[in-house]
Amino acid sequence: MTSPANHTMSVTSPTMLQPESTLLHREAAEAADTVARQLEHNDALMRSLTASLRDHAPPFVATCARGSSDHAATYAKYVIETMTGRVTASASPSVESIYAVPLHLAGALYLVISQSGASPDLLRSAEAARAAGARVVAMVNAEHSPLAALAETVIPLQAGPEKSVAATKSFIGSLTAILHLVAHWQQDTALLEALHELPAQLHQAFALDWSPLVEGLRDMHDLFVLGRGYGLGAAEEAALKLKETCALHAEAFSSAEVRHGPMELVGPRLPVLLFAQQDDALAGVLATARDFRARGAEVWAAAPNVSGHGSLPIVPTTQPMCAPILAIQSFYRAVNALAIARGRDPDRPPHLAKVTETM
Repeated sequence: MTSPANHTMSVTSPTMLQPESTLLHREAAEAADTVARQLEHNDALMRSLTASLRDHAPPFVATCARGSSDHAATYAKYVIETMTGRVTASASPSVESIYAVPLHLAGALYLVISQSGASPDLLRSAEAARAAGARVVAMVNAEHSPLAALAETVIPLQAGPEKSVAATKSFIGSLTAILHLVAHWQQDTALLEALHELPAQLHQAFALDWSPLVEGLRDMHDLFVLGRGYGLGAAEEAALKLKETCALHAEAFSSAEVRHGPMELVGPRLPVLLFAQQDDALAGVLATARDFRARGAEVWAAAPNVSGHGSLPIVPTTQPMCAPILAIQSFYRAVNALAIARGRDPDRPPHLAKVTETM
């Protein structure tokens, strides 16, 4: 166990703030409604868009996003590549906005993901992608944003107003919008059925007790967050939330990549949070967890086939692509409580703003 973390940046006493009173808690609890609205209001749009994608198949997919939305893009990479076989890569906004280098995107599906649809670098990238002959599709919460105006197709996230600096329901909405798109693109009825089960499952996930994680991280300085495949984006998102709401230095890694050097840091003074799903990556992820425990590290695992000390409860699902969505919903409740336990207001990180307008 490390020595107590430095809480000099505290902005709110934990005695003055209850977990259920924060915007983060209330907005994360609305994720189930967000998904239900998406499935109802976006279905015809998804059918039309994906019919066109089948008729005019893109040679590859490029994603463009920042912050939490970029973690959704990581999830999109694994979902799109495993379901369609099309290479899906992240396009850096700075290539256009800073270096002014045009990309060769003719015929590509260019997927821009944003809560606000207002960041200047994303707007310039979307505009350049259209000029290069890409099909620009915007997944955006603000339907009347500048980004929505630039896109050929707009997929509303249907999250409603989100005021907490830390995005929650809009992130989950981004993941489910990606899944909704791919399910219709591949005409996968089993995946569509799994999507329709998500609203009820998200309610269950938000009620789960992850208090052992809160107590275990209360006085920590550093943390690794691991995932692989579909779970990597959730690991990235969890690490960001721990930084911005809790001032806890958390770094996300693929459970495979962490073995290439970073694992040397893991031990009694550096714990691990692990996300995994029931697929071919599971055995390797759990093997990594066992190795880290053998090195004396505290390991918390949100994963199937795990029990005993360090296991975090999860909502079971037969669809591996849904597992990270449910796990991150449980995590949001925990990270809200952890921020308060560390003497911070999770809605108002002292040096961050809701919309970050990068150039």
